[in-house]
Amino acid sequence: MTETDQEQVVMTPKGKTHNSTTLIIERRKVNKTNDKMHIAGGEHTGIIINKEAITENGAASPPQLSLEFRVFLVNKETGKHTQESRTIRFWFRENKIIQDETDGGQAGIAQDFFRELVSPQEFPRDYVGFIKKIMKLMQHNFNSIVKLEVELKQLEEPIEVPSRPLSSEENSLGHITVLTVEKVLEIVESSYPNPVTIKDIAKENGWDEEEVAQCVSALQSRQLVKAMEHGAFTRQQSHDTHQVTIVKQMPNVASSKQPTIAIITAQYCEKIAVDAMIENKETFVRYTTVGPSSPTGEMPRPRFGESNVYTLGNIGAHRIVCTKLPSVGHTREAMTAAGNTTTRLLGTFQKVDYVFLVGVGGGVPHYTDYNKHVRLGDVVISSPVKNKNIYFYCESAKSTEKGNEFEIKPYGPTDVKLQEIATQLKTATDKDSGATPPWMNYIRDGLNILCSQQEESDFKMPHSDTDKLYMSIGEKDLIEVAHPVPLDNSKKRLEGCPRIHLSTVASGRQVVKEDRLRQQFANQVGALAFDCEFDTVIESILGNCKDSFIIIRGISDYKDGTRRKEWQPYASLAAASVMKAIICGMEN
Repeated sequence: MTETDQEQVVMTPKGKTHNSTTLIIERRKVNKTNDKMHIAGGEHTGIIINKEAITENGAASPPQLSLEFRVFLVNKETGKHTQESRTIRFWFRENKIIQDETDGGQAGIAQDFFRELVSPQEFPRDYVGFIKKIMKLMQHNFNSIVKLEVELKQLEEPIEVPSRPLSSEENSLGHITVLTVEKVLEIVESSYPNPVTIKDIAKENGWDEEEVAQCVSALQSRQLVKAMEHGAFTRQQSHDTHQVTIVKQMPNVASSKQPTIAIITAQYCEKIAVDAMIENKETFVRYTTVGPSSPTGEMPRPRFGESNVYTLGNIGAHRIVCTKLPSVGHTREAMTAAGNTTTRLLGTFQKVDYVFLVGVGGGVPHYTDYNKHVRLGDVVISSPVKNKNIYFYCESAKSTEKGNEFEIKPYGPTDVKLQEIATQLKTATDKDSGATPPWMNYIRDGLNILCSQQEESDFKMPHSDTDKLYMSIGEKDLIEVAHPVPLDNSKKRLEGCPRIHLSTVASGRQVVKEDRLRQQFANQVGALAFDCEFDTVIESILGNCKDSFIIIRGISDYKDGTRRKEWQPYASLAAASVMKAIICGMEN
């Protein structure tokens, strides 16, 4: 017999079936041990394995939190994949409830525990290693967790191992992009309003020019692409009834019709979604296709970022101008062009007081807190967490002995009126949970308009089954994490209704491409969404002395908005609808 009065981490079997095992791992004092218990020594001192199954007297208290994820296992003999569901249920010390919201309370502790458990650097790839890591984490790092229940269950349905969609940047790094008609349309839409040539499309992607020409011809027959001068092509405007005028320079706008609100979008579906919110609209397009003369006598190339598209109209009592950036990407040329386009917009319309950046983004999920969890189709509105900063761009990240250090550029408006309106909108919606939020009506109206325009993109909400949440565990392997379930005190989501979240928005190529860095950076700056590097756009807004700006991101993936194409149109429409709700909440 060994006497001890110190608290130990004890693992006890709870139940077993033909396809599942349930274990209890709890923190308790063990006064006496017998041959039914195995006391670990050495580096595992403080851990006890109870060989006798647990018998619970009376009703056990329900868990305070639970989390489920699925791992994809490979049978080394057959090569077949199977799926295993792993559920962890949490109980916390009553006197250890964390009140500080910056720590996230119990949900924050559970989320940190989970992140440590599935860390790609040392993810336990076998059953024994998985249980051992849980016990060691509980023993050394998470003293406020008093008990865990771990259930491992084999799932019988056949599965395909998931592959996470790649961004355009990832596609260009060691991946061959397959030539399809849809891919060519995506390139033309991304460049819009800049025309692009077949030669440039082919050269940029390593495709055959004749095959690209066939794709462009197919798009022309569908009236999605039209030919320009000098062998260039651009996106043909939708079958809308409003006037589209091609101009050499913007006509003068009467003082009474000068816009006071500018809306900046980056993707074609974002621009179309915003246009669906605008009444009495007219669009002006200025194409620039003549570049510097070529010494070889070749056809002049379009100048990057020189073309402009401006849609003017009304939202409520306000005059609006909406533009689309020619491209937002990671190249210096694209980022410079985005900043220049913004500068031209604000120089052309000098009565603009408020700037909205509207479109898609990537959500930062919360694996354990239903109320804080951001899902596909939700909308994140840039709001300050501490000071007035609402956007954080990560220039670089480096690993040190104390952890990762980020070089950050923060941005914030001088005037936070738009953020205050957004806060009032969310507060009013949360108080009256039974009422239909105003943006739902705008989504419905927008869908009717877009359907009547016979838009190629489907702006309807995709099925919720396509909202899959994956985490990288290293070696290109993934686990699927279940969305957190509502607890008794949770505010239930309205079916089919985007939930709005107030937080900062972040970006930065280095942090976005790695799950762990991304989560750490999001935690540090309080971000619930990432987007595709709008720092040059925001610098242009601030450089033009615009004191009030806001970023609205409809969530289309869990990275930076560039990956899940099927969610992008709906996420764009959700963001545009929330934008309209904020504009209609402004004083006339």
